[in-house]
Amino acid sequence: MSAAGLRLAPGTTRGAALAALRAAFARAGLDEPVLDARILVAEVAGVSTGTLLADLDRPLDPGALARLLGFAARRLAREPVWRILGEAEFWGLPFRLAPETLVPRPDTETLVEVALALGLADEKGRGARILDLGTGSGCILVALLSEAPGAWGLGLDRSPEAARTARENARANGVADRAAFLVGDWTAALAPDPCFDLVVSNPPYIPAADLAALAPEVRGHDPARALDGGADGLDAYRIIVDRGRDLLAQEGVLALEVGIGQAADVAAMGEARGLSLVRIARDLAGVERVVAFRR
Repeated sequence: MSAAGLRLAPGTTRGAALAALRAAFARAGLDEPVLDARILVAEVAGVSTGTLLADLDRPLDPGALARLLGFAARRLAREPVWRILGEAEFWGLPFRLAPETLVPRPDTETLVEVALALGLADEKGRGARILDLGTGSGCILVALLSEAPGAWGLGLDRSPEAARTARENARANGVADRAAFLVGDWTAALAPDPCFDLVVSNPPYIPAADLAALAPEVRGHDPARALDGGADGLDAYRIIVDRGRDLLAQEGVLALEVGIGQAADVAAMGEARGLSLVRIARDLAGVERVVAFRR
């Protein structure tokens, strides 16, 4: 059996399949050939990655080999691993993906950390109202609700498919009774005078001219309107920050994920609208990733 030059004979063991995929992915120049191979082999074997490594001599059955070849061909065509699997992990929780949702990224966990520290620190968020603008898969809101059992949240997205996916993810992660999801363009679907204790967003922030240079895994598979931030990458922030004070309760927190080099501009926007800058947080790579304000 073969795909894109990759050959896996009947009776191939987990270890041999792992080595073959790892080599094929490395030859293709994929960023993480070892991790990608491990995830895909574990998936078709129906085990965790840890269990996989503990039993590498077990043969893969013909059905698993056929699936693995299909997965490998898709990965070599630069489809991301998590798109292939249809699900990704974020904040230790599983999230189903759809074509209209971004793949959750580890950088965004910085936003969850800041929001928990500033907006939901007291009594597990008892009575707190959270708004997630551009909710996508719902990963940010669901992660926050999983940590704050006393809070309630609303997720908004322009895409009906994204809103449905977020609702399913809230149900799968046990927070559906404290979450609602609406379709709307940023704050247009909200009542005239909403009042939230915490507003979070990971909006589009890639400058339009930079989209063509993104990795094929991003450019070809993430929804364009979840990436395109306009000419300077800041269009969505202008909308969100302009309404910032009106969305927040007194002492409420607005926490925004930003792209590389955008923190200072977004901070200036918020201060110009009368919000108090309380934190600029760096992600694990040292990039200024989250800007947080308080009303």
